[in-house]
Amino acid sequence: MNYNLNKLLEGEKDKKVNTFSSLKSLLNLIHNEKKNLVVAFAAIIVNSLLLLIGPLIIGYAVDNYVQTKDFDGVLRYALVLLAIYLTALVANYLQTILMGGIGQRMLYELRNAIFTKLQELPVAFFNQNKAGDLISRINNDTDKLNTFFSQSLMRFIGSLITMVGAGIFLLSINIELGSAALAPAVLIYLFTKVVSPWIKKKNAISLKSVGGLSAEIQESLNNFKVIIAFNRRDYFRKRFKEVNEENYNNAVWAGLANNLLMPVYGLFTNVAQMIVLLFGIYLISAGSFSVGLLVSFFAYANSFYSPLRQLAALWSSFQVALAGWDRIAKILAMESNLTTLENSAETNTKSDFLLEFKNVHFAYPGGNEILHNINFKLEKGKTYALVGPTGGGKSTTASLISRLYDPVEGTVFFQGRDMKTLSPQERSKNIGFILQEPFLFSGSLRDNILYGNEHYKDIDNAALEKVIKDAHLGVLLEKFDDGLETQLTVSGDAVSLGQKQLIAFIRAVLRQPALLILDEATANVDTVTEKLLDDILNHLPKETTKVIIAHRLNTIESADEIFFVNSGEVIPAGSMQHAVDMLLHGERAS
Repeated sequence: MNYNLNKLLEGEKDKKVNTFSSLKSLLNLIHNEKKNLVVAFAAIIVNSLLLLIGPLIIGYAVDNYVQTKDFDGVLRYALVLLAIYLTALVANYLQTILMGGIGQRMLYELRNAIFTKLQELPVAFFNQNKAGDLISRINNDTDKLNTFFSQSLMRFIGSLITMVGAGIFLLSINIELGSAALAPAVLIYLFTKVVSPWIKKKNAISLKSVGGLSAEIQESLNNFKVIIAFNRRDYFRKRFKEVNEENYNNAVWAGLANNLLMPVYGLFTNVAQMIVLLFGIYLISAGSFSVGLLVSFFAYANSFYSPLRQLAALWSSFQVALAGWDRIAKILAMESNLTTLENSAETNTKSDFLLEFKNVHFAYPGGNEILHNINFKLEKGKTYALVGPTGGGKSTTASLISRLYDPVEGTVFFQGRDMKTLSPQERSKNIGFILQEPFLFSGSLRDNILYGNEHYKDIDNAALEKVIKDAHLGVLLEKFDDGLETQLTVSGDAVSLGQKQLIAFIRAVLRQPALLILDEATANVDTVTEKLLDDILNHLPKETTKVIIAHRLNTIESADEIFFVNSGEVIPAGSMQHAVDMLLHGERAS
């Protein structure tokens, strides 16, 4: 399954997007805000209708009070207008507050939904997509949607209501003059329909480049130590300059696209006003129109076209929101290919072995096959070593054992069950994995060693320390000055690489897994600490099976069986000396 978001997005470029269906999918994000939406919608209708009454009152006052110099009448109608406009102000303020709250709640829920979805996706997804781009989707793209819902949506609806109302008044006052005044709107509609896909496309490219810029910054910061060590600031300056320039150019084009409608709408607005003025003066001179009606008519024409200028900006905001939603929807629509199958007799096999590979083939997405027809078995309580040259497939084999990936063909059995029938909780409980470079979370040492361990989540520190000592891990805990309350960060700068590995050991051993995988787990520790870790492994329950991946041969001397992994094959290496010979000569199974 292809999880590359950029490729998925490129595949969608040629598909025709229906604006109405896109708007409908956006509105589904706030389907649980119906009550607030109804109130906000009612408020914006009240606001728009009150503003539409104003020009009619002004025209009536001009014909009946201004021209007759009845200033009392003018004052009365001025007060009526003031009351109308104050009521419209309150209605507008109410819908602004309501939509602001709706936008923030939508933003909160959408970001939660994206992050929850990311946690459901397999490792392959994160190998194919840069973390910086994913962060941009969670932060930047969702913020574009929040702006649309909290600021643009009701203004968009209000502008449409005002336009429709103004159009009705124009046609009802004088159908000929009204038709002439509305004629430029047809040209505006056609122009908008033609350029909208281009506007959306430019915004999508701009959002994608923002994600690329975020990814480049994150990569540079994550590798800053390497940059300093090799004195290659020039390389990363060059890379950042290239990505920044690409982002700048795309942002300029997006800005140009977003501002394209405004001057065109302004031009047609001026044309419409000229038509109203010239035609209206002609009608007055012909005696079929009054000055007050022309004032009202001119105001309604302005009420029709002024929202159009606002719609130009709002339409651009809508296109930005659609582009952001497309990027977000791609993530939300994804499904993990590591699904859990129903446990049944058909998926199981009768076996006394802890783990069995049966005719397993594997290839990474879009790549060549790495493992070919692999068959081997692991017994309970034994220690196995996987040796072989770099890139031979050792870590890939371990990833299949822990079901970070599924084989493209064949089956991995765990305790006689197809690995695919184990729930994530069962798999996590039974299989421990210690990596060469363990990951830490911001928080205390306690938080890190109990991460994902439901059995001890409510235990107090005193009881936890006893559990750690009973598991022969107390000597490792002594390596931290503040014990369980030692504060750690994601970067792990406060502790050494060796201490990180100690934390990973404590974290894994406390779970008491049936199978423990150690992928170069002692590569970054000194010989004294390595001896301590070996002692801890020797004190694991006798039924615990261990799989050790190592380049240093002294770490596999105690292995009950050694497998040589190379060229897509996993074969028994026999004795330790035979394993050494195979490593030296790069022997391949016949």
